[in-house]
Amino acid sequence: MAGVLCDVNCDVSAILFDLDNTLIQTRKGDAKACNKLVEILTQQYGMSGEEAVASSTSFLRAFRARPDDDEYTLEKWPEHLWRNCLPKNYRHIAKSISTEWLKLRFQCLALTPDVVHLLETLREDYLLGLITNGTSRAQWQKIELLGLRKYFDVLLVSGDLPWEKPDQNIFLEACKLLGVPPRNCIMVGDKLETDIKGGKEAELGGTVWIPLYKETEVSDLPDVTIDCVTELPEVLPNSPSFRRSAHAKKFVNY
Repeated sequence: MAGVLCDVNCDVSAILFDLDNTLIQTRKGDAKACNKLVEILTQQYGMSGEEAVASSTSFLRAFRARPDDDEYTLEKWPEHLWRNCLPKNYRHIAKSISTEWLKLRFQCLALTPDVVHLLETLREDYLLGLITNGTSRAQWQKIELLGLRKYFDVLLVSGDLPWEKPDQNIFLEACKLLGVPPRNCIMVGDKLETDIKGGKEAELGGTVWIPLYKETEVSDLPDVTIDCVTELPEVLPNSPSFRRSAHAKKFVNY
């Protein structure tokens, strides 16, 4: 962990969070779900280990490249991908495997108890916002199925807006909806090129970087670098000057 936000005289009133790989471990969770599916494919369907790993790896690569397609429903799109990734003699199980994938995926993506505690505790003193890049349907599916609404005063999904991170306007829109000057907001995220760069360009009061990979070389772009989101309280000012009840514009989202 490097530095504290009070070192940059940041009078924090609101905290803006990224979603994927910041609050939820999307890459790790998706990989974990696919690993469990390898077991299901081999143990329940009799597929060889090599075929199961190849199918799962191919699916995850395709899904990460394109998590949504408007020509399909959110349920049918992964089924379509699985059908293309399974061996021909197993394509008839695509629907069942896709259903299992969705169930396992959101089990693996669920907020951990320590992150839930973090958000609940922070809401006692700060306004909280969520800013996430991605298609509207896919990101709102995560928000709804993971029960995230109740933790945030503002939720912005780039797919609903003219901008996405790092465009400073999406950060400024969040500040506007929260009723808080940018200088009193901080951005917390895992990507230097979107979360941190955008937060700096929007002239937020501070940026907190959580590198996705521990071996990532520390950058001087963010004001603070931490290892995981639960370390955030350690770098916040001790006495926040803002109370939610005084200025909060309750629950805004797109």
